Amino acid sequence: MVRGASKGEGLGNKFLSHIREVEAIVHVVRLFEDGNVVHVSDKINPEDDIKTIETELILADLETVNKQKEPKGSSAPKEAFAAYEVVKKIKTELDQGIPVRQQSLNEEELIALKPLNLLTIKPVIYVFNVSEEQLQNKDETKKKIDQILGLDDVSFIFLCAKMEAEIVAFNKQEQKEYLKQFELDESGLNRLIKKAYEALGLISFLTAGIIEARAWTIKKGWLAPQAAGTIHTDFEKKFIKADIIPYQKFIDAGGWVKAREQGLVQITGKDYIMKDGEVVEFKIGA
Repeated sequence: MVRGASKGEGLGNKFLSHIREVEAIVHVVRLFEDGNVVHVSDKINPEDDIKTIETELILADLETVNKQKEPKGSSAPKEAFAAYEVVKKIKTELDQGIPVRQQSLNEEELIALKPLNLLTIKPVIYVFNVSEEQLQNKDETKKKIDQILGLDDVSFIFLCAKMEAEIVAFNKQEQKEYLKQFELDESGLNRLIKKAYEALGLISFLTAGIIEARAWTIKKGWLAPQAAGTIHTDFEKKFIKADIIPYQKFIDAGGWVKAREQGLVQITGKDYIMKDGEVVEFKIGA
């Protein structure tokens, strides 16, 4: 995306229409210096790059907001009047350069805005693309990023895309050894996935049967019947109970039979709040 995207420059409207459909925006920011790699602005200025994208997204949202018509007459539902008040509220702050996600909105106001599919309401994860040297100098790099972002609650990671591309060809052990040089336990891709789950309020649970083992993604805070419903909608309605065990204990025990023999399996009911990384066996009625 380039300056003027909200008016159709570069990929423009086509790109903006694509990201309207996503749940979160991953904004890759160049932090490394390399004269052989051309920058669209011919200069390395991460603050300016971030500001350019943010401005274009705000302008696109303002265009959407300005198209909203004020409801009139007694035939208009009261929800329409309430929604229009929220639109006016966010427009004031958008005009001041404040994205919707940084505005003080309650749950009802956020629900009222959902049909607009605004861009700046989406959570943003900043991925700073650094050099191998910057990756090794973690404290210095993090300090620089903190200065660039200037906010305490911003979600970000930094990685070296060049290195990430190289380690794809390595086996697991080789990856582990290579990452150890940079005091890293896992790849940038894995760290980004975890950060995305965190930003979207997601967790995973696992089912381990004879035929297959599989991970399922659910919202943090969901109850066991809701989790069962992700496997099949009937499972939520016919839920009886769930056998649950943390993943590592399941692996250490060697499966369901040994885990049950050792008393490691917890039997839970409809009010159980699911936790990340649990292995689950649902008991469903006929």
